[in-house]
Amino acid sequence: MSQKVSIARLATGVPGLDAILGGGVPEFSFNLIVGAPGCGKTTLAHQLMFAMATPERPALFFTVLGESPMKMLRYQQQFSFFDPDKINESVRFVSLGDDITTGTFAQVLKRIAQEVETISPALVFVDSIRSVMLEAQHQSEGPLSQQQFIQQLGMQLMGWETTTFLIGEYSSQTSPPPIFTMADGLICLEQSVHRNSMVRKIQILKMRGQATRPGMHTFRITGNGVVVFPAVEVRDDGNHAPTSHRGEPAQKRLAMGVPRLDEMMGGGLPSGYSLLVAGPSGSGKTILATAFLVEGVRRGEPGVIVAFEQTPSQSRTRTIDDLVRAGSIGLINTRSLDLSMDEIIQHLIDLIHSMKATRVVIDSLSGFELAVAPTFREDFRESLFRMIAALSNLGVTVLMTSELEDRYSDLRFSPYGSAFLTDAIIVQRYIEVDSRLRRVMAVVKVRASAHSNELREFEINDGGIVIGETLPDYGGILSGSPALTPPSAADEQGQR
Repeated sequence: MSQKVSIARLATGVPGLDAILGGGVPEFSFNLIVGAPGCGKTTLAHQLMFAMATPERPALFFTVLGESPMKMLRYQQQFSFFDPDKINESVRFVSLGDDITTGTFAQVLKRIAQEVETISPALVFVDSIRSVMLEAQHQSEGPLSQQQFIQQLGMQLMGWETTTFLIGEYSSQTSPPPIFTMADGLICLEQSVHRNSMVRKIQILKMRGQATRPGMHTFRITGNGVVVFPAVEVRDDGNHAPTSHRGEPAQKRLAMGVPRLDEMMGGGLPSGYSLLVAGPSGSGKTILATAFLVEGVRRGEPGVIVAFEQTPSQSRTRTIDDLVRAGSIGLINTRSLDLSMDEIIQHLIDLIHSMKATRVVIDSLSGFELAVAPTFREDFRESLFRMIAALSNLGVTVLMTSELEDRYSDLRFSPYGSAFLTDAIIVQRYIEVDSRLRRVMAVVKVRASAHSNELREFEINDGGIVIGETLPDYGGILSGSPALTPPSAADEQGQR
């Protein structure tokens, strides 16, 4: 053959699903949607049907034993994708219950063929194919076995040039039934419950003729139906860290919004960098992050804040709350305990695009970890890496805060080993002088940039952070404190 056959792809209408399918569902393909009861198979099938069905491309939905069409429609019409105007015009429901309980595989196949030939649908759904198998096998064997039934059903549907979806209560963890080998596409849904949180995942086990996005992807069932959150892809640029500017001279520096801090950082924070602000509770991390966003708004650089611990109105200054209300700063404020990293990242990316934001604050990593469902916390560091990589690919500048316990003799930059992921680190801590706690700050690193290595005392007043002069030794009181020096390659490797 001198020319390749072109296969059209049908848009599913399910947010995020086309991305992991590799562009949509191949037309005239034979597909399976499988998973345990309650994981969302029927909802997904209906959402696909109502999105793709038109008068020119009608859909035929066969129900079996689980639910009658009327009962099924009663619940499915609660979703926003349900369109009553399409019933009997673009979508038709047929019950196979009587045929299955009284007939054989051959009779069931004949009934399906009659309906398909009468309506000439472009889309065919059977829910559930496993019920067909379980019930029909109790009847007389007849001329067709289960394997022959599936083979002939697949061949006939392909001959009728339909795009087919068979829904079944199968698991990807068990031995695959013969029907799996015949399918062009295999979509697997799973759900798991941990304490009070439920996590649903979707995986494209195969989709012939196109490159799918591998791995498990989380999804939710909302009032709009199924929403898929594709896992962020990390594009390897050959460097150890995820950002794309490694080794490139910074063309622009962003003002931090704190007097004298830009000077300490060698002229400000290079655009596109990720900055980690680490320190104990009350040391001023959120106030510094607030100043960073407010300065961006003042310079015409919109920002987004992801707040996991305290809302803007709970912080020391209400300035950022006012900017959020004015629409100058985007806010993602959640304390839900069943989120996935991919869901959070997707919300963040969507908000960045809608606001054309160039500055992002994540406050804080500890609250971030708590907001993630327990199922995902084991992979938190890997997910954090993917998030920073995704934001770096967008070209935004990221400031993350991390709360640390100040032990005075044990200095770490992050409990998540994220120091090696970031381009710059600022450490805030306390020292004790004359029975009083004083705050000090230091710039630990700014990649490819000359920066101050001084310890400077700072105060917090109604105007924000005020940085003072280089910290005196107070008669040798700091001699026993750990040095605030940039982490070596060995140190960073040890944190991984």
